[in-house]
Amino acid sequence: MSTTDKSSTTVKSADRVLDIFELFAEAEVRELSLMDITRRLELPASSVFKILQNLVHRGYLEKDENGKMFHLGYKIFQIGAKYAQHTNLTTEFQYIAGQIVTEVNEAVYLSIRSDRNILYIAEKQSTHHVRFVSHLGMKLPLHTTAMGKLFLSAMSDKDVVELYREQELGLLTDQTISEPEKLLEQLKEIRREGVAYSQGEAVQGIRCVAAPILNANQEMIAAMSISIPTTRWKEDTWSQMTELVTQGAKKLTSIHYYQPT
Repeated sequence: MSTTDKSSTTVKSADRVLDIFELFAEAEVRELSLMDITRRLELPASSVFKILQNLVHRGYLEKDENGKMFHLGYKIFQIGAKYAQHTNLTTEFQYIAGQIVTEVNEAVYLSIRSDRNILYIAEKQSTHHVRFVSHLGMKLPLHTTAMGKLFLSAMSDKDVVELYREQELGLLTDQTISEPEKLLEQLKEIRREGVAYSQGEAVQGIRCVAAPILNANQEMIAAMSISIPTTRWKEDTWSQMTELVTQGAKKLTSIHYYQPT
């Protein structure tokens, strides 16, 4: 095979990979089978199968328990998180979070959704020795965190039930919500109040309050939170944190996404 032939093959393979990613991005459903992909892209099943196995191996796609359905994998979201670090959202977050840390000296976080998890994309730490320290790219289950429950509250109850239809609510601590009915009840409260709380549900001894960041269509695209160890928790501090994170999230929404009509 000539150099030209190899080059053409490489470009064709790259195009097919990108076609698959774009198909998942545009599909109305979260998961697609091999036959779904081959039919929609009009590609040979044998070629698509090899590409899918490669993407699964590299973490760009993941398979369901039966190995027949595919969905976007963690690697896609890690890359998205790295990209987000260089956007104005994270730049402005650092400024606003810095003001919050100056006022209450507690850690502030920014996250996006990654399937059934939240993905940490930015943080501003407190100066306390005792604190919850995340790392960029860390993921925690949606139902265990204040930011994650915000993302769930943006969904309908029907969609939340469907999301966990074949997966139990896993436990991270003895405070983690494990009953779907209890989770749905808490989501109603979050929708009513506009903020979410976590009482040691993801990390033992850590309380968290979070507020949503919206886009121009009033859709939630990120979440901002403040965390505090229970050893430093006080009612007046908690109220102040709730106010600060709410105002901080509104500022980020206004600066980057809100467009008056």
